[in-house]
Amino acid sequence: MKNSESDQASFIESDEDDEKDSIRGEDDGIESDASNYSDDNHQRQGKPSSLNPSWPQSYRQSIDLYSSVPSPSLNFLGTPTLSRLGSSFLSSSLTRRHTPEILPTLSKPFLPPETDNQQPQERRSSHSLLPPRGSSAKKLPHYQKPSKVSHELPLSRQSSYGQSVINGINVLCGVGILSTPYAVKEGGWVVLSLLFLFGVLSFYTGILLRYCLDSQPGLETYPDIGQAAFGTTGRLIISIILYVELYACCVEYIILESDNLSSLFPNAHLSFGGFILNAHYLFAIMIALAVLPTVWLRDMSILSYISAGGVIASILVAICLFWVGLVDNVGFQIETTKALNLSSFPVAIGLYGYCYSGHAVFPNIYTSMAKRSQYPMVLLTSFCICGVLYAAVAVMGYLMFGESTESQFTLNLPTNLVASKIAVWTTVVNPFTKYALTMSPVAMSLEELIPPNHMKSHIYSVLIRTGLVFSRLTLKTHLEECFFTMSPVAMSLEELIPPNHMKSHIYSVLIRTGLVFSTLLVALCIPFFGLVMSLIGSLLTMLVTLILPCVCFLSILKGKISHFQVSLCVLIIAVGIVSLLIGTYTSLADIVKQLS
Repeated sequence: MKNSESDQASFIESDEDDEKDSIRGEDDGIESDASNYSDDNHQRQGKPSSLNPSWPQSYRQSIDLYSSVPSPSLNFLGTPTLSRLGSSFLSSSLTRRHTPEILPTLSKPFLPPETDNQQPQERRSSHSLLPPRGSSAKKLPHYQKPSKVSHELPLSRQSSYGQSVINGINVLCGVGILSTPYAVKEGGWVVLSLLFLFGVLSFYTGILLRYCLDSQPGLETYPDIGQAAFGTTGRLIISIILYVELYACCVEYIILESDNLSSLFPNAHLSFGGFILNAHYLFAIMIALAVLPTVWLRDMSILSYISAGGVIASILVAICLFWVGLVDNVGFQIETTKALNLSSFPVAIGLYGYCYSGHAVFPNIYTSMAKRSQYPMVLLTSFCICGVLYAAVAVMGYLMFGESTESQFTLNLPTNLVASKIAVWTTVVNPFTKYALTMSPVAMSLEELIPPNHMKSHIYSVLIRTGLVFSRLTLKTHLEECFFTMSPVAMSLEELIPPNHMKSHIYSVLIRTGLVFSTLLVALCIPFFGLVMSLIGSLLTMLVTLILPCVCFLSILKGKISHFQVSLCVLIIAVGIVSLLIGTYTSLADIVKQLS
């Protein structure tokens, strides 16, 4: 049932009053603005953001999905994360006072008091965007209400210390652990010092992001920091770099899956019409087709919870490596190891840089913490655990396989051992949940660029009428007759245009399908896991992890920091630039050499 516009506005206001009465007195500490940030800075509460948010507005929501930032509640069905992620689906399938399009949530305790008056009337894409920033206490007339739909509830500051550490480890400890022995093989034992150095520098730049976020109210994400430092241009540049990094990670997932499945089934092939697909190409295509339905999902909350098992998967794979080496007595090749390998040393720079590529998510982890003063300890704990795990796997893998170490140590494990099979299948299964969540931020950012519904309808109408005009002219019909008789035909064809929500869903499916097949194409053209990872780590991770945090910190807090901090930031920027140039050049040169 649809009410008139004025009735809808009055209904929302009356419902707001009901909610304020029911919630008032329960918890005076509940905050009504999603852009309040620090527990130590309560005067920010209720202040409007100083930013004018531009593309991408879906970054916060999509990265929360990717990083799986949950509430501390142990009740799976009652977590604020699940309720806000599933609210879009629930609002489309259930009713609340016959107005689901206005009030998308089903139970008031999940809502802050002033959330309902922020619900816009029109959906821009198949996924909701961020909640409007700024104070929500002031009521707006119906003609001034925001025009973008948002089923996303303001993120509560509820993550505990333990959960934040798990989220940090889950972000840092990914597929990079598989290539740490290969990095030692490429650079020699000396390259382990880079693992320690990049860990220390990345930890410090992670702390700098906190200072940037606390510099002014309204900063929540990495793109927000870029906007605060360099305006809209900075926001766009940082967003594009982050999205390209996520896209490249999806390419790595397909190469990873293809390599490991090819090692399990080396004789698999498919032939048709005289054309033969070997195991590598066959499994790459099969993996792309297998992950495609997960990318189409409208509600990825289940995947976000499953993907949190990435921490367990990384630890399990490391345990299997040690089991094969120490219990199954595969043996060691200490005599073949090298202390330094200058010719391929730069490749190791990118590989170890990739290991600490979590800065895109650190602002989200920080702003979701219940006690933000614990953020430095969260980072320190996460980096220490991941650093020790990386180093242990690197040392053990290189000792076991020496100069024969592959880009993924799972390819070196004997296939007849149980521990080897567990490691390989864990490596194969884990990216199935990671792929969709990693691609989701990229897809949602592109969906924001879809024109509004009224513009899409107008475009459809123009295309239909233009086609009719040219068809009539082709038939050499008189121009006057064309104008008089075209309108009824055009209007009848315009009735066949699908509804707006269906058009948005079609656009979303097409965008996501195109992204999946484009990553497949790149993975087939450049099937070199270690070199692609080194290129990502050298070019993109150095920017995101070392260079941009320092540059933004110097820009936002210039005149307020000591000379020592300035000097340290300049030193880190110099290290990042040198590593970027050397690592990128070497990786690209090796890729070109392999292709030729």
